[in-house]
Amino acid sequence: MDVTELSLRTGDRLVTDVTSSVIGFCAGRGDGLLTVFVPHATAGVAVMETCSGSEQDLADAVDRLLPVEERYRHSHGSPGHGRDHVLPAFVAPSVTIPVVAGRPVLGTWQSVVVVDSNADNPERRVVLSFLPG
Repeated sequence: MDVTELSLRTGDRLVTDVTSSVIGFCAGRGDGLLTVFVPHATAGVAVMETCSGSEQDLADAVDRLLPVEERYRHSHGSPGHGRDHVLPAFVAPSVTIPVVAGRPVLGTWQSVVVVDSNADNPERRVVLSFLPG
């Protein structure tokens, strides 16, 4: 298995596109499986359409589902930080994508994104692993 780690700064963005890094990592690797994983308790990975307003739609949905309020038992950090720890139950910390001829099999409008609502810690790691098939 081949593995690399990316450093990422998410800042105050909920959605950060990592598709170009994923494509670059897979290039020349043949057929297999790619796993994209964020080793954080407050972030997830998704495959979704970007640049069409979908990022804001996702942010709005997260705000409706997990409002920034002081209702969470997990209460350290900035107001509503408990929601950041609940987010990965809805947006998993990893995705696995088939790779054919060194290219991730993504639909025309699909992108690989990191979803992170935790502005308290904007420095993120993304682990890419390729298992040849």
